[in-house]
Amino acid sequence: MAEEAETLTLVNAVDGTVDYKAHKVSRSTSGGWTSAAFIIGVEVAERFAYYGISSNLVMYLTGPLGQSTAAAAANVNAWGGTAALMPLLGAFMADSFIGRYRTIVLASLLYILALGLLTLSATLPSQSCFDSENNNISACSPPQLQVILFFFALYLVAVAVGGHKPCTQAFGADQFDGEDPEECKAKSSFFNWWYFGASAGVTVAVILVSYIQDNLSWALGFGIPCIAMVIALGVFMLGSTTYRHSIVDKDEKGPFQRIGSVFVAAFRNWRRSPSSVVIDVEARGFLPHPSSEQFRFLNKALITPTNWKEGDADDCACSIADVEEAKAVLRLVPIWVTCCIYGMVFAQSSTFFTKQGATMDRAIVSGSKIPAASLQCFIYLTLIILLPIYDCIFIPTTRAFTRTVPSGITMLQRIGVGFFFHVLSMVVAALVEIKRLKTAEEYGLVDRPDVMIPMGVWWLLPQYFLFGLADVFTLVGMQEFFYDQVPTELRSIGLALYFSVFGIGNFLSSFFISVIEKTTGGEGRDSWFPNNLNKAHLDWFYWLLFGLSTIGFAFYLHFANSYVYNRRGKT
Repeated sequence: MAEEAETLTLVNAVDGTVDYKAHKVSRSTSGGWTSAAFIIGVEVAERFAYYGISSNLVMYLTGPLGQSTAAAAANVNAWGGTAALMPLLGAFMADSFIGRYRTIVLASLLYILALGLLTLSATLPSQSCFDSENNNISACSPPQLQVILFFFALYLVAVAVGGHKPCTQAFGADQFDGEDPEECKAKSSFFNWWYFGASAGVTVAVILVSYIQDNLSWALGFGIPCIAMVIALGVFMLGSTTYRHSIVDKDEKGPFQRIGSVFVAAFRNWRRSPSSVVIDVEARGFLPHPSSEQFRFLNKALITPTNWKEGDADDCACSIADVEEAKAVLRLVPIWVTCCIYGMVFAQSSTFFTKQGATMDRAIVSGSKIPAASLQCFIYLTLIILLPIYDCIFIPTTRAFTRTVPSGITMLQRIGVGFFFHVLSMVVAALVEIKRLKTAEEYGLVDRPDVMIPMGVWWLLPQYFLFGLADVFTLVGMQEFFYDQVPTELRSIGLALYFSVFGIGNFLSSFFISVIEKTTGGEGRDSWFPNNLNKAHLDWFYWLLFGLSTIGFAFYLHFANSYVYNRRGKT
Protein backbone atom coordinates (compact mmCIF):
# COMPACT_ATOMS: atom_id res chain seq x y z
CA MET A 1 0.00 0.00 0.00
CA ALA A 2 2.80 2.38 0.88
CA GLU A 3 4.49 1.74 -2.47
CA GLU A 4 1.20 2.34 -4.33
CA ALA A 5 0.64 5.59 -2.46
CA GLU A 6 4.19 6.71 -3.24
CA THR A 7 3.74 5.82 -6.93
CA LEU A 8 0.45 7.73 -7.03
CA THR A 9 2.14 10.74 -5.44
CA LEU A 10 4.96 10.66 -7.98
CA VAL A 11 2.51 10.43 -10.88
CA ASN A 12 0.51 13.36 -9.50
CA ALA A 13 3.59 15.28 -8.38
CA VAL A 14 4.14 18.94 -9.23
CA ASP A 15 7.48 19.38 -10.98
CA GLY A 16 9.99 21.74 -9.43
CA THR A 17 8.35 21.90 -6.00
CA VAL A 18 8.68 20.15 -2.63
CA ASP A 19 6.96 20.34 0.75
CA TYR A 20 8.41 21.65 4.03
CA LYS A 21 10.26 18.31 4.49
CA ALA A 22 11.80 18.57 0.99
CA HIS A 23 9.62 15.68 -0.29
CA LYS A 24 7.84 15.69 -3.63
CA VAL A 25 4.34 17.14 -3.36
CA SER A 26 1.05 15.81 -4.71
CA ARG A 27 -1.09 18.20 -6.72
CA SER A 28 -4.23 17.15 -4.85
CA THR A 29 -2.88 17.60 -1.31
CA SER A 30 -0.71 20.71 -1.65
CA GLY A 31 -0.82 24.22 -2.99
CA GLY A 32 -3.78 25.59 -4.90
CA TRP A 33 -6.49 27.65 -3.27
CA THR A 34 -6.15 25.89 0.09
CA SER A 35 -2.60 27.14 0.58
CA ALA A 36 -3.36 30.46 -1.10
CA ALA A 37 -6.19 31.09 1.37
CA PHE A 38 -3.75 31.02 4.30
CA ILE A 39 -1.41 33.42 2.50
CA ILE A 40 -4.20 35.79 1.45
CA GLY A 41 -5.33 35.79 5.10
CA VAL A 42 -1.84 36.92 6.10
CA GLU A 43 -1.98 39.70 3.53
CA VAL A 44 -5.34 40.90 4.88
CA ALA A 45 -3.83 41.25 8.39
CA GLU A 46 -0.59 42.83 7.13
CA ARG A 47 -2.42 45.45 5.05
CA PHE A 48 -4.66 46.15 8.04
CA ALA A 49 -1.54 46.75 10.15
CA TYR A 50 0.29 48.85 7.57
CA TYR A 51 -2.64 51.12 6.70
CA GLY A 52 -3.57 51.32 10.37
CA ILE A 53 -0.38 53.38 10.59
CA SER A 54 0.00 55.02 7.18
CA SER A 55 -3.57 56.19 6.49
CA ASN A 56 -3.62 58.62 9.43
CA LEU A 57 0.10 59.27 9.75
CA VAL A 58 -0.11 62.81 8.36
CA MET A 59 -2.59 63.71 11.12
CA TYR A 60 -0.32 62.29 13.84
CA LEU A 61 2.66 64.24 12.50
CA THR A 62 0.77 67.54 12.31
CA GLY A 63 -0.93 66.86 15.67
CA PRO A 64 1.01 65.21 18.53
CA LEU A 65 4.40 65.66 16.81
CA GLY A 66 3.71 69.27 15.83
CA GLN A 67 4.96 69.32 12.23
CA SER A 68 3.82 71.68 9.48
CA THR A 69 1.57 70.44 6.68
CA ALA A 70 4.35 70.47 4.07
CA ALA A 71 6.89 68.82 6.41
CA ALA A 72 4.39 66.14 7.42
CA ALA A 73 3.47 65.41 3.78
CA ALA A 74 7.17 65.17 2.88
CA ASN A 75 7.82 62.84 5.82
CA VAL A 76 4.88 60.60 4.93
CA ASN A 77 6.09 60.40 1.33
CA ALA A 78 9.69 59.72 2.41
CA TRP A 79 8.63 56.92 4.76
CA GLY A 80 6.17 55.49 2.24
CA GLY A 81 8.87 55.60 -0.42
CA THR A 82 11.33 53.78 1.83
CA ALA A 83 8.74 51.13 2.70
CA ALA A 84 8.03 50.59 -1.00
CA LEU A 85 11.73 50.36 -1.96
CA MET A 86 12.79 48.01 0.85
CA PRO A 87 11.14 45.01 -0.92
CA LEU A 88 14.05 45.14 -3.39
CA LEU A 89 16.39 44.21 -0.53
CA GLY A 90 13.98 41.71 1.00
CA ALA A 91 13.38 40.02 -2.35
CA PHE A 92 17.12 39.79 -3.03
CA MET A 93 17.69 38.11 0.33
CA ALA A 94 14.81 35.70 -0.27
CA ASP A 95 15.67 34.76 -3.86
CA SER A 96 19.41 34.50 -3.26
CA PHE A 97 19.85 33.16 0.27
CA ILE A 98 17.11 32.23 2.73
CA GLY A 99 14.00 31.54 0.64
CA ARG A 100 10.55 33.11 0.68
CA TYR A 101 9.05 31.10 3.54
CA ARG A 102 11.80 31.96 6.04
CA THR A 103 11.85 35.59 4.90
CA ILE A 104 8.13 35.91 5.60
CA VAL A 105 8.52 34.48 9.11
CA LEU A 106 11.51 36.71 9.98
CA ALA A 107 9.84 39.80 8.51
CA SER A 108 6.67 39.12 10.51
CA LEU A 109 8.65 38.90 13.77
CA LEU A 110 10.39 42.19 12.93
CA TYR A 111 7.01 43.73 12.07
CA ILE A 112 5.64 42.79 15.50
CA LEU A 113 8.69 44.27 17.25
CA ALA A 114 8.43 47.52 15.25
CA LEU A 115 4.72 47.96 15.93
CA GLY A 116 5.32 47.26 19.62
CA LEU A 117 7.93 50.04 19.77
CA LEU A 118 5.60 52.37 17.85
CA THR A 119 2.88 51.74 20.42
CA LEU A 120 5.37 52.37 23.23
CA SER A 121 6.39 55.72 21.70
CA ALA A 122 2.75 56.84 21.67
CA THR A 123 2.35 56.00 25.37
CA LEU A 124 5.22 58.26 26.45
CA PRO A 125 3.99 61.42 28.22
CA SER A 126 4.09 64.43 25.93
CA GLN A 127 2.86 68.01 25.70
CA SER A 128 0.08 69.04 23.39
CA CYS A 129 1.73 70.80 20.46
CA PHE A 130 -1.37 71.61 18.48
CA ASP A 131 -3.53 74.65 19.15
CA SER A 132 -6.96 73.35 18.12
CA GLU A 133 -8.60 76.70 18.75
CA ASN A 134 -6.50 78.48 16.14
CA ASN A 135 -5.62 75.40 14.09
CA ASN A 136 -1.93 76.29 14.35
CA ILE A 137 1.26 74.55 15.37
CA SER A 138 2.25 75.96 18.76
CA ALA A 139 5.77 76.80 19.87
CA CYS A 140 6.20 73.67 22.00
CA SER A 141 7.79 70.47 20.74
CA PRO A 142 7.33 66.85 21.82
CA PRO A 143 10.04 65.14 23.93
CA GLN A 144 13.10 64.21 21.88
CA LEU A 145 13.00 60.60 23.12
CA GLN A 146 9.46 60.20 21.84
CA VAL A 147 10.36 61.57 18.39
CA ILE A 148 13.47 59.37 18.09
CA LEU A 149 11.67 56.22 19.22
CA PHE A 150 8.71 56.96 16.94
CA PHE A 151 10.78 57.41 13.79
CA PHE A 152 13.06 54.47 14.64
CA ALA A 153 10.01 52.22 15.01
CA LEU A 154 8.40 53.71 11.89
CA TYR A 155 11.39 52.93 9.70
CA LEU A 156 11.74 49.51 11.31
CA VAL A 157 8.22 48.87 9.99
CA ALA A 158 9.52 49.86 6.54
CA VAL A 159 12.30 47.26 6.81
CA ALA A 160 9.77 44.60 7.87
CA VAL A 161 7.53 45.51 4.93
CA GLY A 162 10.56 44.96 2.70
CA GLY A 163 10.76 41.32 3.66
CA HIS A 164 7.04 40.70 3.89
CA LYS A 165 5.49 42.25 0.79
CA PRO A 166 7.31 40.70 -2.18
CA CYS A 167 7.63 37.26 -0.62
CA THR A 168 4.05 36.70 0.52
CA GLN A 169 2.59 37.46 -2.88
CA ALA A 170 5.26 35.54 -4.81
CA PHE A 171 4.92 32.62 -2.39
CA GLY A 172 1.14 32.69 -2.85
CA ALA A 173 1.41 32.65 -6.65
CA ASP A 174 3.93 29.79 -6.36
CA GLN A 175 1.12 27.62 -5.01
CA PHE A 176 -0.25 27.38 -8.56
CA ASP A 177 1.48 25.42 -11.32
CA GLY A 178 1.78 27.60 -14.40
CA GLU A 179 2.24 24.51 -16.60
CA ASP A 180 -1.17 23.09 -15.66
CA PRO A 181 -4.02 24.71 -17.72
CA GLU A 182 -6.48 24.88 -14.83
CA GLU A 183 -3.96 26.10 -12.27
CA CYS A 184 -2.67 28.64 -14.79
CA LYS A 185 -6.15 30.23 -14.94
CA ALA A 186 -6.40 30.06 -11.15
CA LYS A 187 -3.06 31.87 -10.86
CA SER A 188 -4.40 34.79 -12.90
CA SER A 189 -7.47 34.93 -10.65
CA PHE A 190 -5.20 34.72 -7.60
CA PHE A 191 -3.88 38.23 -8.22
CA ASN A 192 -7.43 39.60 -8.34
CA TRP A 193 -8.52 37.87 -5.13
CA TRP A 194 -5.22 38.72 -3.48
CA TYR A 195 -5.87 42.40 -3.99
CA PHE A 196 -9.51 41.92 -3.02
CA GLY A 197 -8.36 40.56 0.37
CA ALA A 198 -5.78 43.29 0.77
CA SER A 199 -8.43 45.93 0.02
CA ALA A 200 -10.72 44.43 2.66
CA GLY A 201 -7.94 44.73 5.25
CA VAL A 202 -7.20 48.32 4.24
CA THR A 203 -10.88 49.30 4.35
CA VAL A 204 -11.34 48.03 7.90
CA ALA A 205 -8.11 49.75 8.96
CA VAL A 206 -8.92 53.20 7.59
CA ILE A 207 -12.43 53.10 9.07
CA LEU A 208 -11.81 51.45 12.45
CA VAL A 209 -8.21 52.28 13.35
CA SER A 210 -8.30 55.91 12.20
CA TYR A 211 -11.49 56.44 14.26
CA ILE A 212 -9.78 55.00 17.34
CA GLN A 213 -6.71 57.17 16.76
CA ASP A 214 -8.75 60.36 16.30
CA ASN A 215 -11.27 59.80 19.08
CA LEU A 216 -9.80 57.42 21.68
CA SER A 217 -6.04 56.92 21.78
CA TRP A 218 -3.08 56.92 19.44
CA ALA A 219 -1.42 54.22 21.55
CA LEU A 220 -4.45 51.95 21.14
CA GLY A 221 -4.59 52.85 17.46
CA PHE A 222 -0.99 51.65 17.02
CA GLY A 223 -1.41 48.66 19.34
CA ILE A 224 -4.27 47.06 17.39
CA PRO A 225 -2.14 46.69 14.20
CA CYS A 226 0.52 44.99 16.37
CA ILE A 227 -2.04 42.42 17.52
CA ALA A 228 -3.12 41.94 13.88
CA MET A 229 0.44 41.00 12.90
CA VAL A 230 0.67 38.46 15.72
CA ILE A 231 -2.50 36.85 14.35
CA ALA A 232 -1.10 37.01 10.80
CA LEU A 233 2.03 35.09 11.78
CA GLY A 234 -0.09 32.43 13.50
CA VAL A 235 -2.31 32.03 10.42
CA PHE A 236 0.72 31.70 8.15
CA MET A 237 2.30 29.00 10.31
CA LEU A 238 -0.96 27.00 10.33
CA GLY A 239 -0.67 26.42 6.58
CA SER A 240 2.98 25.26 6.66
CA THR A 241 2.21 21.61 5.88
CA THR A 242 0.26 22.51 2.71
CA TYR A 243 2.72 24.90 1.04
CA ARG A 244 4.69 24.17 -2.12
CA HIS A 245 8.31 25.33 -2.07
CA SER A 246 10.20 25.93 -5.31
CA ILE A 247 13.34 23.86 -5.80
CA VAL A 248 16.55 25.80 -6.31
CA ASP A 249 19.47 24.03 -7.99
CA LYS A 250 22.47 25.11 -5.93
CA ASP A 251 24.90 23.78 -8.54
CA GLU A 252 23.68 26.21 -11.21
CA LYS A 253 24.66 29.84 -11.49
CA GLY A 254 22.35 32.20 -9.65
CA PRO A 255 20.08 34.45 -11.73
CA PHE A 256 22.02 37.60 -10.83
CA GLN A 257 25.26 35.92 -11.86
CA ARG A 258 23.78 34.72 -15.16
CA ILE A 259 22.32 38.08 -16.07
CA GLY A 260 25.46 39.91 -15.02
CA SER A 261 27.64 37.61 -17.12
CA VAL A 262 25.56 38.47 -20.21
CA PHE A 263 26.28 42.19 -19.84
CA VAL A 264 29.96 41.51 -19.14
CA ALA A 265 30.29 39.23 -22.19
CA ALA A 266 28.47 41.73 -24.43
CA PHE A 267 30.79 44.51 -23.23
CA ARG A 268 33.86 42.38 -23.95
CA ASN A 269 32.68 41.85 -27.53
CA TRP A 270 31.55 45.43 -28.10
CA ARG A 271 34.00 45.91 -30.98
CA ARG A 272 32.51 43.02 -32.97
CA SER A 273 30.33 44.17 -35.88
CA PRO A 274 26.67 43.03 -36.04
CA SER A 275 27.32 41.05 -39.24
CA SER A 276 30.20 39.12 -37.69
CA VAL A 277 28.03 38.36 -34.68
CA VAL A 278 25.28 36.91 -36.91
CA ILE A 279 27.78 34.77 -38.84
CA ASP A 280 29.45 33.48 -35.68
CA VAL A 281 26.15 32.68 -33.95
CA GLU A 282 24.64 30.89 -36.98
CA ALA A 283 27.84 28.90 -37.51
CA ARG A 284 27.50 27.53 -34.01
CA GLY A 285 23.88 26.50 -34.60
CA PHE A 286 22.17 29.22 -32.58
CA LEU A 287 18.77 30.36 -33.89
CA PRO A 288 17.73 33.36 -31.82
CA HIS A 289 14.04 33.97 -31.13
CA PRO A 290 12.39 36.89 -33.03
CA SER A 291 12.35 38.81 -29.73
CA SER A 292 16.13 38.97 -30.06
CA GLU A 293 15.66 41.88 -32.45
CA GLN A 294 15.28 43.96 -29.29
CA PHE A 295 18.52 44.92 -27.51
CA ARG A 296 20.61 43.29 -30.22
CA PHE A 297 23.80 44.52 -28.56
CA LEU A 298 23.30 41.76 -25.99
CA ASN A 299 23.52 39.15 -28.77
CA LYS A 300 27.25 39.75 -28.65
CA ALA A 301 27.26 37.75 -25.44
CA LEU A 302 26.43 34.65 -27.56
CA ILE A 303 29.86 34.57 -29.19
CA THR A 304 33.08 33.42 -27.62
CA PRO A 305 35.51 36.25 -26.78
CA THR A 306 38.60 36.37 -28.99
CA ASN A 307 40.88 35.91 -25.98
CA TRP A 308 39.05 32.82 -24.72
CA LYS A 309 41.16 29.78 -23.92
CA GLU A 310 39.93 26.22 -23.58
CA GLY A 311 39.21 25.40 -19.96
CA ASP A 312 38.55 29.03 -19.08
CA ALA A 313 34.86 28.59 -18.25
CA ASP A 314 34.32 32.15 -17.09
CA ASP A 315 35.09 33.49 -20.54
CA CYS A 316 32.86 31.05 -22.44
CA ALA A 317 29.97 32.40 -24.52
CA CYS A 318 26.60 32.79 -22.80
CA SER A 319 23.66 30.61 -23.78
CA ILE A 320 20.61 31.89 -25.64
CA ALA A 321 18.56 31.26 -22.50
CA ASP A 322 20.86 33.53 -20.48
CA VAL A 323 20.73 36.28 -23.10
CA GLU A 324 16.94 36.07 -23.37
CA GLU A 325 16.75 36.21 -19.57
CA ALA A 326 18.82 39.42 -19.52
CA LYS A 327 16.67 40.93 -22.27
CA ALA A 328 13.50 40.05 -20.37
CA VAL A 329 14.74 42.06 -17.40
CA LEU A 330 15.91 44.95 -19.58
CA ARG A 331 12.53 45.13 -21.36
CA LEU A 332 10.87 45.86 -18.03
CA VAL A 333 12.81 49.08 -17.47
CA PRO A 334 10.80 51.48 -19.74
CA ILE A 335 7.50 50.13 -18.39
CA TRP A 336 8.76 50.46 -14.82
CA VAL A 337 9.98 54.04 -15.34
CA THR A 338 6.68 55.27 -16.81
CA CYS A 339 4.70 53.53 -14.05
CA CYS A 340 6.65 55.57 -11.46
CA ILE A 341 4.56 58.59 -12.56
CA TYR A 342 1.50 56.59 -11.59
CA GLY A 343 3.12 56.00 -8.21
CA MET A 344 3.63 59.73 -7.70
CA VAL A 345 -0.07 60.45 -8.23
CA PHE A 346 -0.99 57.48 -6.02
CA ALA A 347 0.87 59.10 -3.08
CA GLN A 348 -1.64 61.96 -2.84
CA SER A 349 -4.50 59.91 -1.36
CA SER A 350 -2.79 59.56 2.03
CA THR A 351 -1.52 63.15 2.26
CA PHE A 352 -3.27 66.10 0.62
CA PHE A 353 -6.56 64.30 0.00
CA THR A 354 -6.72 63.62 3.76
CA LYS A 355 -5.83 67.21 4.69
CA GLN A 356 -8.48 68.50 2.27
CA GLY A 357 -11.13 66.32 3.89
CA ALA A 358 -10.16 67.60 7.35
CA THR A 359 -11.28 71.15 6.35
CA MET A 360 -14.70 70.09 5.01
CA ASP A 361 -18.05 69.14 6.53
CA ARG A 362 -17.58 65.51 7.62
CA ALA A 363 -20.83 65.13 9.53
CA ILE A 364 -22.62 61.81 9.14
CA VAL A 365 -25.33 62.26 11.72
CA SER A 366 -25.79 64.92 14.37
CA GLY A 367 -22.67 65.14 16.51
CA SER A 368 -20.79 62.44 14.60
CA LYS A 369 -18.02 63.04 12.06
CA ILE A 370 -16.18 60.67 9.78
CA PRO A 371 -12.38 60.83 10.34
CA ALA A 372 -10.62 62.49 7.42
CA ALA A 373 -8.32 59.48 6.94
CA SER A 374 -11.35 57.18 6.67
CA LEU A 375 -12.19 58.72 3.31
CA GLN A 376 -9.48 56.49 1.84
CA CYS A 377 -11.76 53.53 2.49
CA PHE A 378 -13.79 54.57 -0.57
CA ILE A 379 -10.82 53.64 -2.77
CA TYR A 380 -10.79 50.15 -1.32
CA LEU A 381 -14.57 49.79 -1.19
CA THR A 382 -14.48 50.47 -4.93
CA LEU A 383 -11.89 47.71 -5.28
CA ILE A 384 -13.92 45.29 -3.15
CA ILE A 385 -17.02 45.88 -5.28
CA LEU A 386 -15.37 45.90 -8.71
CA LEU A 387 -12.72 43.17 -8.41
CA PRO A 388 -15.25 40.29 -8.20
CA ILE A 389 -17.12 41.84 -11.13
CA TYR A 390 -13.84 42.07 -13.06
CA ASP A 391 -12.90 38.46 -12.30
CA CYS A 392 -16.34 36.86 -12.72
CA ILE A 393 -17.86 38.94 -15.52
CA PHE A 394 -15.30 41.13 -17.30
CA ILE A 395 -12.66 38.41 -17.85
CA PRO A 396 -15.05 35.72 -19.21
CA THR A 397 -16.74 38.31 -21.46
CA THR A 398 -13.54 39.70 -22.95
CA ARG A 399 -12.04 36.20 -23.16
CA ALA A 400 -14.91 35.24 -25.49
CA PHE A 401 -13.73 37.96 -27.90
CA THR A 402 -9.95 37.69 -27.57
CA ARG A 403 -9.97 33.86 -27.15
CA THR A 404 -6.18 33.51 -27.09
CA VAL A 405 -5.75 35.63 -23.93
CA PRO A 406 -6.69 33.71 -20.75
CA SER A 407 -7.18 36.92 -18.75
CA GLY A 408 -9.37 38.62 -21.40
CA ILE A 409 -7.02 41.53 -22.06
CA THR A 410 -3.25 41.57 -21.88
CA MET A 411 -1.46 42.69 -18.76
CA LEU A 412 -0.16 45.88 -20.39
CA GLN A 413 -3.62 46.75 -21.72
CA ARG A 414 -4.99 46.36 -18.22
CA ILE A 415 -2.30 48.64 -16.78
CA GLY A 416 -2.95 51.23 -19.49
CA VAL A 417 -6.69 51.42 -18.79
CA GLY A 418 -6.01 52.14 -15.11
CA PHE A 419 -3.33 54.69 -16.01
CA PHE A 420 -5.94 56.63 -18.02
CA PHE A 421 -8.36 56.72 -15.06
CA HIS A 422 -5.55 57.96 -12.81
CA VAL A 423 -4.86 60.85 -15.21
CA LEU A 424 -8.57 61.68 -15.16
CA SER A 425 -8.62 61.62 -11.33
CA MET A 426 -6.21 64.57 -11.19
CA VAL A 427 -8.56 66.64 -13.35
CA VAL A 428 -11.45 65.88 -11.00
CA ALA A 429 -9.28 66.56 -7.91
CA ALA A 430 -8.24 69.97 -9.28
CA LEU A 431 -11.82 70.98 -10.09
CA VAL A 432 -13.08 69.92 -6.64
CA GLU A 433 -10.27 71.86 -4.96
CA ILE A 434 -11.20 74.97 -6.97
CA LYS A 435 -14.76 74.54 -5.69
CA ARG A 436 -13.51 74.17 -2.08
CA LEU A 437 -11.40 77.33 -2.28
CA LYS A 438 -14.27 79.34 -3.80
CA THR A 439 -16.61 78.13 -1.05
CA ALA A 440 -14.13 79.24 1.61
CA GLU A 441 -13.87 82.65 -0.07
CA GLU A 442 -17.65 83.07 -0.43
CA TYR A 443 -18.19 82.42 3.28
CA GLY A 444 -15.27 84.62 4.39
CA LEU A 445 -13.29 81.67 5.77
CA VAL A 446 -10.00 82.20 3.96
CA ASP A 447 -8.35 83.50 7.14
CA ARG A 448 -10.29 81.22 9.47
CA PRO A 449 -8.83 77.70 9.06
CA ASP A 450 -10.34 76.68 12.40
CA VAL A 451 -13.87 76.94 10.97
CA MET A 452 -15.29 74.08 8.92
CA ILE A 453 -16.01 74.91 5.27
CA PRO A 454 -19.74 74.40 4.55
CA MET A 455 -19.04 71.96 1.75
CA GLY A 456 -19.76 68.25 2.17
CA VAL A 457 -16.77 65.95 2.21
CA TRP A 458 -18.68 63.78 -0.24
CA TRP A 459 -17.45 66.12 -2.99
CA LEU A 460 -14.16 64.22 -2.71
CA LEU A 461 -15.78 60.86 -3.50
CA PRO A 462 -15.38 61.09 -7.33
CA GLN A 463 -11.58 61.37 -7.07
CA TYR A 464 -11.46 58.51 -4.55
CA PHE A 465 -13.69 56.41 -6.82
CA LEU A 466 -11.46 57.08 -9.84
CA PHE A 467 -8.43 56.06 -7.76
CA GLY A 468 -10.16 52.79 -6.89
CA LEU A 469 -11.25 52.18 -10.48
CA ALA A 470 -7.70 52.84 -11.71
CA ASP A 471 -6.29 50.44 -9.11
CA VAL A 472 -8.61 47.61 -10.24
CA PHE A 473 -6.81 47.70 -13.56
CA THR A 474 -3.33 49.05 -12.95
CA LEU A 475 -2.28 47.76 -9.53
CA VAL A 476 -3.40 44.18 -10.09
CA GLY A 477 -2.11 44.32 -13.67
CA MET A 478 1.32 45.50 -12.52
CA GLN A 479 1.51 42.76 -9.89
CA GLU A 480 0.82 40.05 -12.45
CA PHE A 481 3.06 41.66 -15.07
CA PHE A 482 6.17 42.03 -12.92
CA TYR A 483 5.66 38.54 -11.45
CA ASP A 484 5.18 36.86 -14.83
CA GLN A 485 7.77 38.65 -16.94
CA VAL A 486 10.87 38.12 -14.82
CA PRO A 487 12.93 34.88 -14.71
CA THR A 488 11.27 32.27 -12.48
CA GLU A 489 13.94 32.51 -9.80
CA LEU A 490 13.52 36.29 -9.58
CA ARG A 491 9.79 36.48 -8.99
CA SER A 492 10.20 38.06 -5.56
CA ILE A 493 12.43 40.65 -7.23
CA GLY A 494 9.75 41.14 -9.89
CA LEU A 495 7.13 41.96 -7.27
CA ALA A 496 9.67 44.15 -5.48
CA LEU A 497 9.96 46.13 -8.73
CA TYR A 498 6.19 46.60 -8.58
CA PHE A 499 6.38 47.95 -5.02
CA SER A 500 9.34 50.15 -5.92
CA VAL A 501 7.09 51.99 -8.38
CA PHE A 502 5.30 53.45 -5.37
CA GLY A 503 8.57 54.01 -3.52
CA ILE A 504 9.96 56.10 -6.35
CA GLY A 505 6.55 57.74 -6.73
CA ASN A 506 6.54 58.76 -3.07
CA PHE A 507 10.03 60.20 -3.32
CA LEU A 508 9.12 62.08 -6.51
CA SER A 509 6.07 63.51 -4.75
CA SER A 510 8.19 64.49 -1.75
CA PHE A 511 10.77 66.08 -4.05
CA PHE A 512 8.19 68.17 -5.92
CA ILE A 513 6.53 69.26 -2.67
CA SER A 514 9.88 70.37 -1.20
CA VAL A 515 10.93 72.23 -4.35
CA ILE A 516 7.55 73.95 -4.73
CA GLU A 517 7.51 74.82 -1.00
CA LYS A 518 10.90 76.56 -1.29
CA THR A 519 10.32 78.30 -4.61
CA THR A 520 6.81 79.61 -3.96
CA GLY A 521 7.18 80.54 -0.28
CA GLY A 522 9.41 82.88 1.67
CA GLU A 523 9.68 86.68 1.96
CA GLY A 524 6.27 86.90 3.59
CA ARG A 525 4.52 84.93 0.85
CA ASP A 526 2.47 81.79 1.34
CA SER A 527 3.70 78.79 -0.57
CA TRP A 528 1.39 76.42 -2.41
CA PHE A 529 1.19 74.35 0.80
CA PRO A 530 0.70 76.64 3.83
CA ASN A 531 -0.71 75.23 7.08
CA ASN A 532 -3.90 77.14 6.28
CA LEU A 533 -5.20 75.12 3.31
CA ASN A 534 -7.73 77.85 2.54
CA LYS A 535 -4.77 79.88 1.24
CA ALA A 536 -3.12 76.92 -0.47
CA HIS A 537 -2.90 76.13 -4.16
CA LEU A 538 -3.47 72.39 -4.18
CA ASP A 539 -5.46 72.90 -7.37
CA TRP A 540 -2.31 74.13 -9.12
CA PHE A 541 -0.39 71.13 -7.76
CA TYR A 542 -3.07 68.76 -9.08
CA TRP A 543 -2.92 70.40 -12.50
CA LEU A 544 0.85 69.92 -12.45
CA LEU A 545 0.38 66.23 -11.63
CA PHE A 546 -2.18 65.99 -14.44
CA GLY A 547 0.37 67.33 -16.90
CA LEU A 548 3.13 65.02 -15.70
CA SER A 549 0.89 61.96 -15.65
CA THR A 550 -0.39 62.75 -19.17
CA ILE A 551 3.20 62.82 -20.44
CA GLY A 552 3.96 59.62 -18.53
CA PHE A 553 0.87 57.94 -20.01
CA ALA A 554 1.92 58.90 -23.54
CA PHE A 555 5.36 57.36 -23.03
CA TYR A 556 3.76 54.29 -21.45
CA LEU A 557 1.59 53.72 -24.54
CA HIS A 558 4.66 53.96 -26.75
CA PHE A 559 6.70 51.45 -24.77
CA ALA A 560 3.76 49.08 -24.17
CA ASN A 561 3.01 49.01 -27.89
CA SER A 562 6.54 47.84 -28.70
CA TYR A 563 6.91 45.45 -25.74
CA VAL A 564 7.70 41.82 -26.59
CA TYR A 565 6.32 39.44 -23.98
CA ASN A 566 8.48 36.81 -22.37
CA ARG A 567 7.63 33.51 -24.04
CA ARG A 568 6.55 32.12 -20.66
CA GLY A 569 3.94 34.88 -20.34
CA LYS A 570 0.50 33.85 -21.54
CA THR A 571 -0.88 37.35 -21.79
